Amino acid sequence: MSTVKIDPERFLLLSENISVCDVRSPSEYNAGHIPGSVNIPIFSDRERESVGIRYKNEGRIAAIKEGLDLAGPRMSMKLIRALEIASDNQLLVHCWRGGMRSETMAWLFSLAGMDVHILDGGYKSYRHYILDKLSEKKKIIILGGLTGSSKTQIIDHLKSLDQQVVDLEGLANHKGSAFGALGQLPQPSTEQFANILYDKWKKINPDIPVWLEDESKNIGTVFLPDTFYENMQKAPAIILMMDAKTRLPRLIREYSGFPKEELIASVLKISRRLGGDNTKEAISAIEAEDFQKAIEITLTYYDKTYLFGLNRKSSDNIIYVKTETDDIEENSAKVLEAAGKIK
Repeated sequence: MSTVKIDPERFLLLSENISVCDVRSPSEYNAGHIPGSVNIPIFSDRERESVGIRYKNEGRIAAIKEGLDLAGPRMSMKLIRALEIASDNQLLVHCWRGGMRSETMAWLFSLAGMDVHILDGGYKSYRHYILDKLSEKKKIIILGGLTGSSKTQIIDHLKSLDQQVVDLEGLANHKGSAFGALGQLPQPSTEQFANILYDKWKKINPDIPVWLEDESKNIGTVFLPDTFYENMQKAPAIILMMDAKTRLPRLIREYSGFPKEELIASVLKISRRLGGDNTKEAISAIEAEDFQKAIEITLTYYDKTYLFGLNRKSSDNIIYVKTETDDIEENSAKVLEAAGKIK
């Protein structure tokens, strides 16, 4: 029935109830997209490249003609798919910059009686918008601790206690260490991670704290947005201090079930930092199924690295919580008590 362009804020608000149609090529969509959006590409990757070359060499009109020749025969199929995903005869549409691709598809969909909203500035404007929003400061509490301190489990338990939490490692499909990809789904791109993160972040109540696990700049192959990471470094941190003996049983249970070749490959990722002798010893221990010894060797490296990073934080912003147990509920209570002391 109609088409209208709207800004990213309005577009995302409407997306809570109206389906989003991403008309970019499959490779553009796979590199990063609005969570929950459906890809109905006007061109395949090869077609998009061909139209782009024609535009560069012969100009806009020649590119439009080729685009019509390529996409025309399949437009009815695209319309059928759009009708399938439309919400109450409404649809949100975007391309890369909010130009010809989204306008063409919006026109097609409107011919079928749909009310179509186009994202002004396209996916590019969406990215600018969400990165600006992710750079805004919120009341953050960082939960830190040495490797194997059950931080992820505590974060999960805090959520069950109605605390606000965002599980960064869960969003990244990675546990943060060289062993962090074991048993996980493939990681999203750094671009898509930010999109997923914003989808969670926008729901945070700014009046109460949100818990985040202490992370490096990268979680596996995924990098945290720059300003978001900087804000994490400035936030108050509660560091759970647990000795290696207490951490070992959980780590053995968690990793001993993985194939030896995968564990060895993970050790080799940090071989330069472990050193040649430690690497050989850890690999030999894995082959002999002496997982305690292998973990003790790698923990030495991870503990030194983490404590070095802690020394770079402001001591005024850190509360250390010592524990002699691996009990999740007990340690959750301890970190909550410590959080009450944050000024």
